[in-house]
Amino acid sequence: MLSKKTKYAFHALIYLGKNKEQGAILIQEISEKYGISHKFLENILLELKKAGFLGSKKGKGGGYYLIKEPQEIPLSRVIRLLDGPIALLPCVSLNYYEPCEECENQETCGLNKVMANVRDETLKILEMKTLQDILENE
Repeated sequence: MLSKKTKYAFHALIYLGKNKEQGAILIQEISEKYGISHKFLENILLELKKAGFLGSKKGKGGGYYLIKEPQEIPLSRVIRLLDGPIALLPCVSLNYYEPCEECENQETCGLNKVMANVRDETLKILEMKTLQDILENE
């Protein structure tokens, strides 16, 4: 399940994508549109900026804007950035691997194998889908 932080990040990215021609958009505008705490949204936007998705401008006419095209923002990168692993078990995570404490033998663990398949199929979709796909369905 996506965290509120990730859902809010997607709402902000969608808003910035829809209003790309407008240029930089104030945090307050996005915050009011979606009912997100200004401070919480500010932290999310800073993370998206550090990850290279957004740029910002200070002063009059300032705010945040997309520096990547919507089709260059895979959903998987946003989810990993804000929520961490996509895998349902740590023992099948590609980027955050940890052995399960209760597992006696990962090589023969049926749950591991099924969850690895779930991870692979989920990643196929999330790596193919981008912010552009969301915008086209709005």
